[in-house]
Amino acid sequence: MPNDQSPSPGPVTPSGLNHLVLNVRDMEESHRFWTEILGFKQVGEIKASPQRPNPPKMRFYSGDHSGQMNHHDVALVENTALPPPPAEWGMFGMPCAINHIAITLPNREAWLRQLAYLQSRGVKFNRRVEHGMTHSLYINDPNGYGVELLYELPREVWEGDIDAALNFAVSLPTEGVEALADRTEDVPVFRPAQPQPA
Repeated sequence: MPNDQSPSPGPVTPSGLNHLVLNVRDMEESHRFWTEILGFKQVGEIKASPQRPNPPKMRFYSGDHSGQMNHHDVALVENTALPPPPAEWGMFGMPCAINHIAITLPNREAWLRQLAYLQSRGVKFNRRVEHGMTHSLYINDPNGYGVELLYELPREVWEGDIDAALNFAVSLPTEGVEALADRTEDVPVFRPAQPQPA
């Protein structure tokens, strides 16, 4: 059958990211982080076969997609040649190719439960921020990759001026009970600037 599609005048806008593959130094250490700390479920791994007698150490993980598992959201590949992680994580200026990975929790209540769980496990909160479109916690994995755990604010809060919402940030405490607080009232709503009367 002939292809009757005419070429697009520009690139086709994708619907989003499908999955992310990360190089990790120690598969077991990273497996524990992604399952026991972040709550992802392992859905598969590369196994030896006649076609692939010495496969890489590679595992696949899925989040909860409305009660369904995805083929995978994240994959880990063991790469012992990675340098050691930085002693302290920072948002900028890190010697990592990936700044951070953002993971959405289903709603505010789930996000707050996750924060309390992480704090009970002794996970260091690197940064807590109210963005204009999300409320976020930043931690890091054993390889130094930043991980942002977030819930999205209602679309009507940020869709009027996405740029302004992206530029809004209020830093919050990272320790103690204050690190688990979340403001729901007086959240700014971002709207396009109105032209000033002449």
